[in-house]
Amino acid sequence: MVRLTGRPRARSTHRPDGLRAQRPYDRARRAREHRHRRTGLADRSVAGQVFMLQVVIVLLLVVSAVVAQVLQVRHDSTQEARNRSVAVAETFANAPGTVAALKTANPTAILQPSAEAARKTSKVDFIVVMNTDGIRYTHPKPDRIGKKFVGDIAPALAGHVVTEEIIGTIGPLVQAVVPVKGPGGKVVGLVSAGVTKANVGGTADQQLPLLLIAAGAALILATGGTALVSRRLQHQTHGLGPHEMTRMYEHHDAVLHAVREGVIIVSGEGRLLLANDEARQLLDLPENGEGRLVLDLGLDAEMTALLASARVATDEVHRVGGRLLAVNQRPTDLEGGPPGSVTTLRDSTELRALSGRAEVARERLNMLYDAGVGIGTSLDVTRTAEELAELAVPRFADFVTVDLYDAVLSGEEPQPGTELRRTAYSGVRDDAPLYPVGKQIQFVESAPQARSLDTGDAVVEPRLGEAPGWLTQDPERTAQVVEYGIHSLITVPLRAGALILGVVNFWRSDKPEPFDSEELALAEELVARAAVSIDNSRRYTREHGMAVTLQRSLLPRRLPEQTALDVAYRYLPAKAGVGGDWFDVLPLSGARVALVVGDVVGHGLHAAATMGRLRTAVLNFSALDLPPDELLGLLDELVGRIDQDETPDDSGAAVTGATCLYAIYDPVTLRCTVARAGHPPPALIRPDGTVEFPDVPAGPPLGLGGLPFETAELKLDEGSRLVLYTDGLVEDRERDIDVGLEMLRTALTRAGDSPEDTCRAVLDSELSVRPSDDIALIVARTRALGADRIAEWRVPSDPSAVADMRASVTRQLTHWGLDELTFTTELILSELVTNAIRYGNDPVRVRLLRDRTLICEVYDGSTTSPHLRYAAMTDEGGRGLFLVAQLSERWGTRYTPAGKVIWAEQAL
Repeated sequence: MVRLTGRPRARSTHRPDGLRAQRPYDRARRAREHRHRRTGLADRSVAGQVFMLQVVIVLLLVVSAVVAQVLQVRHDSTQEARNRSVAVAETFANAPGTVAALKTANPTAILQPSAEAARKTSKVDFIVVMNTDGIRYTHPKPDRIGKKFVGDIAPALAGHVVTEEIIGTIGPLVQAVVPVKGPGGKVVGLVSAGVTKANVGGTADQQLPLLLIAAGAALILATGGTALVSRRLQHQTHGLGPHEMTRMYEHHDAVLHAVREGVIIVSGEGRLLLANDEARQLLDLPENGEGRLVLDLGLDAEMTALLASARVATDEVHRVGGRLLAVNQRPTDLEGGPPGSVTTLRDSTELRALSGRAEVARERLNMLYDAGVGIGTSLDVTRTAEELAELAVPRFADFVTVDLYDAVLSGEEPQPGTELRRTAYSGVRDDAPLYPVGKQIQFVESAPQARSLDTGDAVVEPRLGEAPGWLTQDPERTAQVVEYGIHSLITVPLRAGALILGVVNFWRSDKPEPFDSEELALAEELVARAAVSIDNSRRYTREHGMAVTLQRSLLPRRLPEQTALDVAYRYLPAKAGVGGDWFDVLPLSGARVALVVGDVVGHGLHAAATMGRLRTAVLNFSALDLPPDELLGLLDELVGRIDQDETPDDSGAAVTGATCLYAIYDPVTLRCTVARAGHPPPALIRPDGTVEFPDVPAGPPLGLGGLPFETAELKLDEGSRLVLYTDGLVEDRERDIDVGLEMLRTALTRAGDSPEDTCRAVLDSELSVRPSDDIALIVARTRALGADRIAEWRVPSDPSAVADMRASVTRQLTHWGLDELTFTTELILSELVTNAIRYGNDPVRVRLLRDRTLICEVYDGSTTSPHLRYAAMTDEGGRGLFLVAQLSERWGTRYTPAGKVIWAEQAL
């Protein structure tokens, strides 16, 4: 290419100086002859340089290999000397008799002959035996015996092997020092063996002639091969004939002028040396432009400055006439060539226009794709509307507002004609005078939003300042909007089937062009995709609200009054959906209280409804005063029947499953009886603050059937806190239940003394940051019914003892200040004690409890339960229990392992 720069353009027939230009074929012939004369010398010169360079490289490689081999041999010899020294020293140190010789009065007499014999046999230069102070006993030179050993013996005295290179008494050497260990591993002496450097290097010196011979042979072979390659290269260069060179030149010339890209070559002085046909057409160069200065070609100032500067340019776009040219320019002297530059020109006018339209289309497709994956990520109506507004700003509009009917926000179907509420707003700035979020809006009939809601079609207002229908909506505010710079509007209804949920407004301010028809179509597509997500969120909101309402209605709204426990509770729903967690506090007879917590498998309306059925069942079963294991057995049968009723005919799989924990606390005995069915164990906080998880037998979940439930009886001191919870508190997809239980232990350890503080500490911990399931939590602090509020008597099996019993009860009531209850209490106890003596078994006991009510309890050893009868006028009996029922607030029977208890409560 450089050789062609001085050639005039083929189509120019006159030179600037008036002389006739040479014809193209003459110039080509002269160039071919000139190249032919220079080819041999140039090729031979290049071949010679290649030959010398290869020889130098081969020589350097051979020398490097020889040096590396020599160094490697010396290193290997030194390493071999170290290994041999260690082996010889260890062998002599461990030889039989060495330790015994060191203990004699003259070790040298015994060890010197042995050391010299071993030295000659092992081909080392010395073997020295010394005591622990380093005094030699042996040495190849007898005059060195008795003198201090030269070397480091401290590591050997510590029981280690030492190898080192030092200058000893016989010169530079490699030596090893090993310990001689006596019985018990104690070091009793040292042995050193070594080889002098002269012997170490002898091996390398012996191999050096062989290495030099091999290196010389390699150098000769490599030089011969290099000479052959250079000769072949020279031969190939001379083999290229004139015809082939001419053909290469003509092809080059044809390509240069036929290519659809302009090529310009400028010399270092700023003269135009070459311009092909495409460059002449793109720049409108004069016919006689070649050879002239670039400054004289009449180009515009920007292009002239670029061509004259010879600077590097990459895909720079310059306007020349009515064209946009992509310009690339590189200097020609970067690799040692002549000064100047080569410039290529490409017409990108049409390509730029097509690229712009393609870029717009691609951006719109990307935005639609982002709308598909970015709108509707949550089932929240407001958040979905915000996602639409955030997506469209600033990619499509400068401001976006979303207005929805209030009914849509609550999950209901919208009612046309009602007010809308601004639900979402997003903009490039926050100070736009548009209606704020939360504002209720009633659009006038002439407003584009009202027309859009009425017809269901999108409306575009290209110039808001000239839109009287929009200006009449709120004259003061609309004037502020126009003055702010918002000049164009697209309003699109949010349609989901036959429902119109609201309207979306796209506002433009920064871009001066108004919205056009293509942008209207894009806005409709965006809103159509968002409308589906908003309607899904609306439906979910309605169903979720129904489920939450059902669930809340099934949970206890307030705790019953009782004095046995101080109770606090929390219910935390999951982030999505409703579950079947429930809890209850149930007062029982005898001042006892039952605590129950359970969890139905699954989420949604079905789980909430099943939870309500189970809670009602537990409430009814608790009225029977059953032990926890029996109650769970009945509940298990109920869940099994629910499964059978709700399992489809074509499927044998159960649709219900639940877990439950039931506990009964007695403030008189301070004992708590607990049973659980597949539920997490309770936590217990002792009065001193220690936390434990009592060992309560884990029964199967409810509904499996066939397996019994077991109970555990806990002795609780007054002030203890019993913590019941559902598995949503301790189980999570990202952590194991053991980790959750340990986290719960940590939270309970840091909790305060009251149940409220305990609930707060648990929910403030990391356990409830993002619950994936519902959480039900109960914390109950135990109280004791004092001995001064309890009275108990043993009753003989004699009807005459009833009178004494009445007298004792009367005295106790007088002591408690309850004289007004004496008459009714005597009647109740007379009937209950008489029945126990007449129909029951021994022993018979009477107990009075003064709690929130006066509780009368009669114990006997029979399991026969009395039944309330309604006696006729002529019957002589059957009215006793009727009187008890009329005189008391509640009465009933509960069974114990030793019999039964008939109880009655009277209001204080």
